[in-house]
Amino acid sequence: TLQPGHNNTRHDCNMELVKQISHCYPNNNASCFRILLETKAYVSLYICSGLVIILTIFGNLFVIISICHFKQLHTPTNILILSLAVVDFLVGLLVMPFKFSNYIEYCWYFGDMMCSFHYGCYLLLTSASVSNLVFISLDRYLAVCNPFFYNAKVTMPRTLFCVFLSWLLSLLYILTYMNSEGSSIITDCVGACAFDYIAAWNLIDFIFTFMLPFSVMFCLYTRIFMVASRHARAINSVIQKTESTQSRKIKISKSERKAAKTLGIAVFTFIICWLPVFLMSVCYQYVPLTIGFLNNIYCGFNLVSLINSGLNPIIYALFHPSFRKSFKIMLTLKIFNQDNVILEPGFTNKIITVKLKCI
Repeated sequence: TLQPGHNNTRHDCNMELVKQISHCYPNNNASCFRILLETKAYVSLYICSGLVIILTIFGNLFVIISICHFKQLHTPTNILILSLAVVDFLVGLLVMPFKFSNYIEYCWYFGDMMCSFHYGCYLLLTSASVSNLVFISLDRYLAVCNPFFYNAKVTMPRTLFCVFLSWLLSLLYILTYMNSEGSSIITDCVGACAFDYIAAWNLIDFIFTFMLPFSVMFCLYTRIFMVASRHARAINSVIQKTESTQSRKIKISKSERKAAKTLGIAVFTFIICWLPVFLMSVCYQYVPLTIGFLNNIYCGFNLVSLINSGLNPIIYALFHPSFRKSFKIMLTLKIFNQDNVILEPGFTNKIITVKLKCI
């Protein structure tokens, strides 16, 4: 994946309100050049960056606490969502502060060792995010398209194994990627931090990190919404003839489809945020971005891809009743009560009181 701050483009990502050109380390002849901005530009950029970081960290922390604390949310699907939330939380904690600082200051002030660690985390978390989304799509496919076999096939131990497999495969892939011939961390001047690689690796990364997984997810969600549409028509034709127990089963089926819709929105949002930067990174290997306007667009797409990590908690809060209720409980500090009220998934007109325990 072509990363923001690549040495061939890092100084071309010009912003408005440029004051002058200086050095990252004025007293060092080996220092990289930097662009100084007006004070109001720095203030605006750091405020916006801080808000995005806070939203990402605390939004995903809410998701993590919700799933860990509320026993009602201990389901295979939510374990996968928990894994994705951990990825996004680590992006906000370990990637965003350094990446935003690098963009705003046009310099890397954290040392060569931290540069390698930073890019390793960035590549690992990007890969882990994609693999988690693939497993989430597969889980929703089984829940909606094979509901009678779902509980037998999708168990907590198998889900935990999938989460472990997702992280392990991502780690092995990134270690191979970063240590392959032609891949290296570039620090050609003091204050530089970029990841360089051969064009072939960029194409391989585009195929295995984007094209293949998202082709699989597109096929799965297409099938999910086709089946959901067919179920909806069938439910509408019999809903007035069902008994209360049958109606409860129908509502549970609706809950599965709502969960699929929510997670489908999360996957679609990920694609929208990451597709432009993936495409531009591939094009860059063969057609260098020498036009300043295109470099500005490229830098903007890189920032959008990072901001995606802060959007998932918003999606859950808006579209998933249980998460929406759990967020409200935490914000009102009712989470410290022995008994908490939480909206039962799939029952939009019924609120139940349950005693919840911590893991």
